[in-house]
Amino acid sequence: MRPPKGPAVRVGLFGLLGSGNLGNDGSMEAVLAYLRREHRDALVDAMCGGPEVVRLRNRLPATRLHWYRGEYRTASRAGAVAGKGLGKLVDAVRTAAWVRRHDVVIVPGMGVLEATLPLRPWGFPYALFLLCAAGRLFGTRVALVGVGAAPIGNRATRALVRRSARLATYRSYRDTQSRDALRAMGVDTARDEVHPDLAFALPAPPPGTPSGTPGPVCVGVMAFHGGDDDRARAEEIHRRYLDGTTRFVRALVEDGRPVRLLTGDEVDRDVVAAILEAVDSPLVTAAGTASLGDLMKEMAAADAVVATRYHNLVCALKVGVPTLALSYAAKSDALMGRMGLGAYCHPAREVDADRLLDEFRELEKHAAELRRTLAERNLTVARQLDEQFTALTAAVFPKTGHPHAPRETP
Repeated sequence: MRPPKGPAVRVGLFGLLGSGNLGNDGSMEAVLAYLRREHRDALVDAMCGGPEVVRLRNRLPATRLHWYRGEYRTASRAGAVAGKGLGKLVDAVRTAAWVRRHDVVIVPGMGVLEATLPLRPWGFPYALFLLCAAGRLFGTRVALVGVGAAPIGNRATRALVRRSARLATYRSYRDTQSRDALRAMGVDTARDEVHPDLAFALPAPPPGTPSGTPGPVCVGVMAFHGGDDDRARAEEIHRRYLDGTTRFVRALVEDGRPVRLLTGDEVDRDVVAAILEAVDSPLVTAAGTASLGDLMKEMAAADAVVATRYHNLVCALKVGVPTLALSYAAKSDALMGRMGLGAYCHPAREVDADRLLDEFRELEKHAAELRRTLAERNLTVARQLDEQFTALTAAVFPKTGHPHAPRETP
């Protein structure tokens, strides 16, 4: 006889989800698919940046990550500064109460242990620390699944990230250098595993069939201003990136190539608008994408992709389209290397339109070979992600069917 079932396992998803970043939301969708497939009885909710979006799009109960709604806006007035300060105290209580109601909390992918983009320690790093500390206090298993990490210059941010990682029950990374970065910060990573990015687990449309004549090119753009250590020259970096990318798009148009501009976050829209205005050609259009699935559909119809955002690259590689990375961090180089396209990386901080065009033409010259390489690598990635989810189940899900956390009172 099968033993009677205990209370359903309570699972929380935590992070900047529903906030307009397609990569973050795609990672969450991959974990949700895993939960619905392998843990159908689990009761799932979220503590996230955009609870309204998560409730509507994913049909999950969701609560706001930060009590203070202006958390990620610069506080210039005394009232805003006071609001942020009070919010830190309120969030400690709110986060602890939310964590206590769960048996497992999953942080699905995302670069939560890095500062490759501008980041303040009292923003998400502080929120992650509250999560992991509360998990340790109440016995809730906190899993950092397929996350990204990188060396961090800011001492306060580095301390919060290091402590959070040490308090987590389970850690896995989307590339080897992420694990190496945590080890360099003083975290024992001997039992931590590396698996492909979670977004590779999402379903993808079949790649299109090249027509034999030059076809459309997808160009994924980004509101790129450098990283956390580049604040003093952020505008200079952005101008150089925008100018180089615009001149590259103009060169494609002069060759008669249709260009489809793609984004990965709501903040990228201004870059799209600037390129459309500067090039001013009917051959350049912008796609309205609301998910990584939408991005993959756009890319599957293209002959080639040139992209900046990490998850734009993931989508292009997933659908098997020859891809050139405008790389802004080591994680992009590592991703391209994993998928066999390590030779096709161009620095986003120093976009040279002429050199980029030469590299693009070299990419297209080897397109058939690269499509075969990507098809083979994607089979390996799929197997490795199955192993990731099996390891996650074994590490953090209760084996008795009797989770520790009490059910919520209606």
